[in-house]
Amino acid sequence: MQFNHQNNDEEAAFRPQSKKLLDQVAEVMRYYHYSKRSETSYTRWIKQFILFNGKRHPAEMGKPEIERYLSHLAVNKQVAVATQSQALNAIVFLYRKVLMLPVADDLSPVRSKKPVRLPVVLSMDEMTSLLASMKGVNQLMAKLMYGGGLRLMELVRLRVKDIDFAHGYLVVRDGKGGGDRTTLLGESVVADLKAHLAAVKEIFEQDLLAGHANVYMPNALAIKYPSAPRSWDWQYAFPSGKLSKDPRGGAIRRHHVNESNLQKAIRAAKNKAGISKPTTPHTLRHSFATHLLEAGTNIRVVQKLLGHKDVKTTEIYTHVLQQQLHNVTSPLEHLQGLKK
Repeated sequence: MQFNHQNNDEEAAFRPQSKKLLDQVAEVMRYYHYSKRSETSYTRWIKQFILFNGKRHPAEMGKPEIERYLSHLAVNKQVAVATQSQALNAIVFLYRKVLMLPVADDLSPVRSKKPVRLPVVLSMDEMTSLLASMKGVNQLMAKLMYGGGLRLMELVRLRVKDIDFAHGYLVVRDGKGGGDRTTLLGESVVADLKAHLAAVKEIFEQDLLAGHANVYMPNALAIKYPSAPRSWDWQYAFPSGKLSKDPRGGAIRRHHVNESNLQKAIRAAKNKAGISKPTTPHTLRHSFATHLLEAGTNIRVVQKLLGHKDVKTTEIYTHVLQQQLHNVTSPLEHLQGLKK
């Protein structure tokens, strides 16, 4: 677990004004344009770190307390490697960006060793049954997820401008790890997607007339492009059915659809289709990757479509393929004396 030092000038660039520590964390994260999801996650880890250490102020603690907490997550909570790393990142952010205090480079907590599990993958027939058991916007969203290997949040945050009908691809902005990538837009879904966007545009035009067309803009783009929040191109492809108040600024706007809607729809479709495997939206992404590899797609191409920085992450799907045992005969079948 290593992280790079920031110079003092950069660390002193912004100081929060709030009195409460967790409010300061939120204030600094908003200054650095972290997402609302990251803000929620980081503040939760920091709160747990403080509670674990008897509600002591982090300024009074250091390396021993950090190591003890991270070791607790690995040993007692048995969290995954990525989860322990996220907790570490939150604590490092607290010290370096909020408290302006150094953090030791030689932190050595007990490392998480939770084994990596093979992803759940639906067969082609199961995927067909799942999608056939859905309807409307949820079915369209599920088709896009499976057809392009999208993560759930990448799908709900998809904007009109990032759908390229002419070339048949989607642009995923600021995906996991902060990068952009392009992925597939299936031809079979184009007509339904265009019809959906036509209906969404009518809602947008109504919001525009009512003065509520003010979509959230990432980072500092709202300042750089002041007219963009009211531009059709920047609207969410899958907007919420109602207006809401932005908790981070108070603006009234139409956010993207709540991701829980699709989660519930996929769970219901799984039950309706009689699929016995645990199935979530992310199962569609796993199935996308595995089915491409089964069809002979180069693993490097699959890596790019999924947005994996390291091909080793993509290689887990080759292990899934190795588990396809339908062409292997059990030795039990060759025991002559048991045959009837």
